[in-house]
Amino acid sequence: MEHAHSELVQILLDCAAACETCAAACLYEEDPAMMARCIETDRDCADICTLGARLLLRDSENANHFLTSCVEACRLCAEECKKHNNDHCRQCAEACDRCADACIDQHAEAVK
Repeated sequence: MEHAHSELVQILLDCAAACETCAAACLYEEDPAMMARCIETDRDCADICTLGARLLLRDSENANHFLTSCVEACRLCAEECKKHNNDHCRQCAEACDRCADACIDQHAEAVK
């Protein structure tokens, strides 16, 4: 059965996975302490995107409003990841930008 928001749900979950992967990889960088802010934004974004996907899947009346938080978390995470010259950070930033854009595109009225 196809859910009305299945494409956005998948983008949110892909973003969460990219963020978790980035956070884990940051721990193995030469200076993990230097990556602390990146790890924090990665983990926050992953949690927020996962919850956004869950709210959409259950057609929660809070889902559209919550997508504002998803956009903000994704933009913040992408901005932080772009400061680092690592493949995992680049991939995470791309996933976050794609996710923020998808939230805005598919729910423009809710996230303005």
